[in-house]
Formats: sequence, C-alpha cells, structure tokens
Amino acid sequence: MPRTLVTGAGGFLGRRVARHLAACGHEVVALGRSASLRDVFRGECITVQICDLVDAAALSAIELPDLDAIVHCAGLSSNWGPRRDFERNNVTATANLLAQARQWGAPHVVYVSSSSVYFRFRDGLNVGEGLALPAPVNHYAWSKLAAEQLVRSASGLPWTIIRPRGIYGAGDNALLPRLLRAAKRGPLPSFNGGRAVIDLTHVEDVVAAIARILDVRDKTSGATYNVSGGEAVSIRDIITRSAALASVEVRWRELPWPVAFTAIRAIEGFHKLFRPQVEPVVTAYSAGLLAFSQTLDLSAIRNDIGWTPTVDFTEGLRRTFAGDRAA
Repeated sequence: MPRTLVTGAGGFLGRRVARHLAACGHEVVALGRSASLRDVFRGECITVQICDLVDAAALSAIELPDLDAIVHCAGLSSNWGPRRDFERNNVTATANLLAQARQWGAPHVVYVSSSSVYFRFRDGLNVGEGLALPAPVNHYAWSKLAAEQLVRSASGLPWTIIRPRGIYGAGDNALLPRLLRAAKRGPLPSFNGGRAVIDLTHVEDVVAAIARILDVRDKTSGATYNVSGGEAVSIRDIITRSAALASVEVRWRELPWPVAFTAIRAIEGFHKLFRPQVEPVVTAYSAGLLAFSQTLDLSAIRNDIGWTPTVDFTEGLRRTFAGDRAA
C-alpha cells in the first residue's frame, strides 16, 4: 500500500485528491494548517497532520517514515495581493517541504503548478510545455514559476509538475463563483467581440491525472505536464451557461481592449499605492482572460502515460451545480 502525503488537504483540490487516493488504496496523510481539517476527514481512513508549511521547525517535527509520494496542492491562489504573501505561501512553503521530503526518504513529489505561467496578453492556442515562458503576469504566476524552479533543482528528489488550466467543480469558491459575482455587480466587459475561448478543467480530471502520475511515477519523473479538459469553450458561453444555472442575469458591454487595458493598469497603480490590500474590481490579468484565447496542448501527458480528460464542460457544469460529497 503506497503511503502518500497530500498538502493543502483542506482546500478545493487537496481534499478531493486525498479522498480519491484513499479510495484507490493509498495510505493517505492529509496535511493542512487549520485544525478544522480534522473535522473534514473525521470518520474517514485518512490520517491528519496540522502544520503550516512556512513553519520549518513544525514541519521537521512530523515523522513520516516510508513515505512514497507527496502531492503538493497547498498554496495561495489569487489575482491580487502583496508579493511577500505569495513568496511566503508558495515559494518558502515549497522550499521547506522539499527540504523535509529528503528527511522522509525522498518520496516522489507531484507539484501542482498553474497554467498562469504561460499567460501573455495575446491569444495562445495549443500551448505546449516547452514554450518559452513570458515574464510573469502577476505575483501569483511569478510564485508558481519560482516554486517550479525549486522543485526542478531539488537534488535527489524525483518529481513531476502539472499545470492545470482553470480548475472548477462543486465546492470551488474561486473560478465560476468569481465570474458570477462580477456578473451580479453589473455589465461584464466584452473584448474583441467575445471571441475568446479557453479550456477549463473539471476538478475530477485533475484528480485523475494526479492518480495516474502516481501509478506510473517512474515514467513521469522529471516531466512537466499540462492538464485541462481538452475542450475549447467560448468564455461567453461559460459565463452565460453558469449564470443561467445560478439564476443570474448577464449583461455585456463591448470595450476596446487597448483603452480598457490602459485604464485597468491605472486602477491597479492606484491600488498599489493607496489600497494595496484591496483587490481592484478588475485586474489586467482577469480582463485578459476575457479578451484572449488560451488553450493547452495535452499531447505530452497523453503520449507518456495515457491520461486523457473525461469530463466535458456540459457534464462538468452539471456536476458543479448538482454538488457532491467531495465538495
């Protein structure tokens, strides 16, 4: 029975990974920083450890002999915030975990990164893992890329990196709920005639990809894989269909991208100077997601380990609004 540590196990993705691996026969250790994690997994065959990964001393006190793998889901995900917060939660935390992993016998580390490392303010279709990466669009993308570099340079540790695109599903409080909240506030901006498409990823597909990597981890050591639903869907369609299920009316306002981008950057500048802790109503990154098409090439993970997504957007949307126990 493989023994697997899941970090960020109290989060949207982490708790699903922990439960799925336990159901597949792994001895799962769920790690999170809130004591409420014990309530999340109460009555389940999952061991719980409470620790903040930025606390190196507390982490070193955890004894996990014979650990086979670590799935590192923990991290700060946001469009806005001080760089120091992302550095602390995404970079320092990863460095501490990697250092401790050596003490646990050098288990295979699966690091959950982000497709935001690819983002640039133009269309990007079928983006492959070998693409030369642009300058990070925000502190979040910077921190995920910095953490990736730490993982790659971790001497003596086998690793695999995944870059999921837009994870959604029942229990998510970020992607679709964020769009719906914006729609409730007023008209949503539409750029370039609303032609942009994106390939979102249902959370169950991400979980399945991680489980597959762990099943054949010798084949995936040193690899970086894109993970998505593999289906290009109009962003307008995503928002309109989600809003209909949530009984939210959506209105659109067509705006010229260059003018809007200049104005948004000015708003961001104001917030950085005078209200750094308050996220602007719209950021350049969030607007860019509405303006430009972004899809991932999945050929590497398909060819290497035979993984392919199974939840299309129609089914994923149904599951999202129906809800389920794992949420």
